[in-house]
This record gives sequence, structure tokens and C-alpha cells, in this order.
Amino acid sequence: MQLVDEARTDGARLKSACAELGIGTNTYRRWKAGGEDGRPSAPKHTPTHALTAMEKAMILAVCHQSDYASLPPSQVVPLLMDDYGWYIASESSFYRVLSEHNENHRRGARHSGRVGPPRRHEASRPNQVWCWDVTYLKSTVRGRFFYLYFILDVYSRKIVGAEVFDAENAVNSETVLRKALLREGCVNNPPVVHSDNGSPMKGGTLPATFEKLGVTPSYSRPRVSNDNAYIESLFGTTKQRPEYPPEGFESLGLARDWVSTFIRWYNNEHRHSAIRYVTPADRHAGKEADILASRKMTLLRAKEKNPGRWSTGIRNCEPVGAVWLNPLPEEQTVKEQCVAH
Repeated sequence: MQLVDEARTDGARLKSACAELGIGTNTYRRWKAGGEDGRPSAPKHTPTHALTAMEKAMILAVCHQSDYASLPPSQVVPLLMDDYGWYIASESSFYRVLSEHNENHRRGARHSGRVGPPRRHEASRPNQVWCWDVTYLKSTVRGRFFYLYFILDVYSRKIVGAEVFDAENAVNSETVLRKALLREGCVNNPPVVHSDNGSPMKGGTLPATFEKLGVTPSYSRPRVSNDNAYIESLFGTTKQRPEYPPEGFESLGLARDWVSTFIRWYNNEHRHSAIRYVTPADRHAGKEADILASRKMTLLRAKEKNPGRWSTGIRNCEPVGAVWLNPLPEEQTVKEQCVAH
């Protein structure tokens, strides 16, 4: 108060003097009249819908289980609903409880930002549009690399083809593609296959192979890095797994074994954020509608039991529907209007 009074004596306005000291004008007036700040001693009421001590203990117990220890809440919450029909609390509540116990390291992979949808291809069912690319895997020998080929179904996000080689070339690309077509049983109805402009994905005899197999090739625009965003995101997920060896793989066989384990996890256990946190394998097999319907009933029961924890409706449990790979602006507008109605 003395500092404010001195400032006002020197010609400053009350509001400016208070702002400089970080207090409000009403606070100054209350202090000047002899009143005290009652906020520190004011009673703090616990909301009726606050988590109970037992619920907090359940959150910690679940997150400490080996099956969930390496997963963020965005994965744990849908897993509990799908596996046991349990809904303890929201993801934000999980994060808050974990933070209270200094376990706030459970974050999902950081995203660099939203990427615009790719162009001119719509996937309304599995095996309609694929994207593929190759990335290197370090070995324990300096200067030596292994090369991981992935083929991803755009609609379901399932890995439908994968191989690890000790060389990157068009012959290996053709091998991966042929095996994926046979494995998925779509030789007679081949998909559009999208890639970047690298020579392993369009060089050598690949154009002739595409024509022979009836595959429609699609390529990223020159000098546009995010036209194959889905597969690049998959590579990021691969190398961010806790068990990924940062020092590299000792042999080609060990690299292949690790990738096989990763694919089983990614396709059958990983709840993918872009498809309402169902697994790629379940969406690929057409099971997502039943899973999401069951999850919706779990959420409705939880909301009915404790409605104060929901300021709005429950989370969206409707299947995602068709996915675009690089839509034209007018195509995307039509799609958004259809979803809105």
C-alpha cells in the first residue's frame, strides 16, 4: 500500500500502480480499508464428482501393471473398456493422478503438428489404398544399415506387408509388394499403391510389375515431404518404441525378429488414435462397429453413475468411415459436409 500511495503522490494512476505490483485495484481498496485477504483461509469444497481415494488407487494400480506400464493413458483407457468393460476415469484424470505421484512421463509420441490429408484417393474399405516406403535400421557396425519396407493399408492403418533386407533396391520392393498382395488375397482386385518418388519405389522393373499385377501406382508431388504422411508416421512410431535398440541391431535375423514382434503389437494390440482407438487388425476385419458400440455402452453407464464428471456428452464412439489420401479441396469439402449432416 505504501508503494502504491507513493506512486499516486508522484502522479501515477491507481490502476497502473496496482498493475505494476501485480495486484488488483479492489485488493488495494480492501487493504486500505483494513480488510484482509480471505482467500488462503477460505474453505475449499471438494466437488461431488471428484475421484475417490479408491479410484485414484485403482488408476495407479492399473498403470503399474506390466501390461500397461509403458502405455500412456490414451491407450490404457480404451484398453480397459475393451478388455474388461471398465471405465475408471478420463485420460486427463489419469494424467492428473500420475502427475500427483511424479509419474507424468507417460506421454504418447509427440506430434509435430497436423498434416493435411493426402491427395486424390479415398479408402472406404480395406485393401483399396495402400502406402509404402522404406527406412533404414542401424546396425551395431558403423556404416552398415538394414532396410525396413512397410506397406500400410490407409483405411485400417494395418501393416499388410513388411520385410527387412540388407539392401535397398527395386527388386526388394517388388518382393514385398507381391507377398502383400498374396497375403491379403487381393491379387484379382489390387489396390492403389502410393509412395514417394524414391528410386526403390518406382525404378527398375517396378513399372512393368505394377502393370502386370494391375496395381495403380501413385506418387508424392515433387518436393512435398508430407504427401506420404501415414507411412512416415508409422516409421516414427516404430523407432519410438521403448524396446527399439538405440545402439542398433547385431544381425539381419535379429532385426527381422524385432520387426515381426513390432508388427504383431501394432496390428493387434495398439489402439490407433486416428481410428477411435481400435486396433488396425480389428478395423481391417470389420469389427470396429461392435467394439465402439460396446465402448459407448460402458461410457453411458459410467456417465449415468456419476454425471457430474461430464460437462458435455461422452466421447465419439462412431466409426471413422472413409479415409482420404490427398483429397482435392472440393472433395474434402464435400466429405466434411457429409460428415456434418
